[in-house]
Amino acid sequence: MNLQKDIIIRSKKIRESAKGEDCQIRVEGCNNNSETVVFCHLGGAGIGAKSSDLFGAYGCSTCHGKADGQIPSHWSATVLGLYFYQAVIRTQQILVNKGLIKRG
Repeated sequence: MNLQKDIIIRSKKIRESAKGEDCQIRVEGCNNNSETVVFCHLGGAGIGAKSSDLFGAYGCSTCHGKADGQIPSHWSATVLGLYFYQAVIRTQQILVNKGLIKRG
């Protein structure tokens, strides 16, 4: 059994790349205001813990709030999770196009 600790990627360039971008989460009620878009992390390993910067998406203030549970939503956590996972994929493609994630 391999109990190697996961490597967590932290990249200020990736996090700052969200500025001025379109929201990629796009749940119902998305404000798609590029001025409020930030790099949103997929759930972490506990309160205050953030996942790797590889597992994040560009999200407006509304979508970020719904994904984090700060803004109530009629969608289940499962449906919100699917929106977020799709947003991670779209965001990763944008990051590849920007050269912030590179092929090996």
